[in-house]
Amino acid sequence: MQSPEDIWNDKNLINALQRNGVAVMPTDTLYGLVGKALNSSAVERIYNLKKRASQKPCIILIGDINQLEKFSIILPEEQKSALQKYWSFDSAQDLRPRATSIILDCQDKSLLYLHRGIKTLAFRVPSPGALRNLLLKVGPLIAPSANPEGLLPAKNISEAKKYFGSSVDLYVDGGEINDKASKIIKLHKDGSVSILRE
Repeated sequence: MQSPEDIWNDKNLINALQRNGVAVMPTDTLYGLVGKALNSSAVERIYNLKKRASQKPCIILIGDINQLEKFSIILPEEQKSALQKYWSFDSAQDLRPRATSIILDCQDKSLLYLHRGIKTLAFRVPSPGALRNLLLKVGPLIAPSANPEGLLPAKNISEAKKYFGSSVDLYVDGGEINDKASKIIKLHKDGSVSILRE
């Protein structure tokens, strides 16, 4: 088992993701089944592995707020200042009270494979700096929990391997993880929010 910094700096992990592979790795909350969000074949592979309902978008991890532009999302100042309550914009700062995923409007038709016709996407800037650095290196990752739909999230790598066997490219062991899924909020254009999952 590696330390969190080593996990997210792992050359095998970086290589697998840059080659559009799919990995199971610790995120800032649970073990995630991760792949590049801007690669439609990696995204479809994750949907198939999870047996995820096709109309349900996945949460996307981003390294910083600028990566939203890759999804044709330009935020007005009201939304940017609201986001600062939930996400750390300072790369030297690891602190935020609770992992929070934020739903934003996404009208880009070329991203239909991501927003599944709902025209919104959920994003999260993770708190740990080493994980943000990985995302800046390899690009945004979709990161649903590491379990088939309807089953409990894997708490360790052996549970993940029971679920997915040899059908993922890499498993990254971060020990036992018993955290909970992120809070989810919808951010409206005026900067107000609705809480969808505490």
